[in-house]
Amino acid sequence: MSSQAMNGPTTPTIAFFPLANRRDLVRRSAIELDRLNGYAATEFWKATCRGLGNELLELGCPEDEMRAEIMDFQAAVQVELMWLHREEAAQG
Repeated sequence: MSSQAMNGPTTPTIAFFPLANRRDLVRRSAIELDRLNGYAATEFWKATCRGLGNELLELGCPEDEMRAEIMDFQAAVQVELMWLHREEAAQG
């Protein structure tokens, strides 16, 4: 007899693909954030992070995990911004 049959049905767990590993999203966000300045940059960033957070919550991601995902995403975008500027500096 299977363990599921003995213990009853189990609640499936959902694994969320880490936002920080979504390279295309990180790169696009960094490029757009770099292009903008001041209020427009702040609004873009808030809207992006809120939208991603809401998307995770709607998929059933626990709030504490969602917050950690957003923080990791923000760090990945920051690193990408540094790489963008490093490439520009190398080109002269």
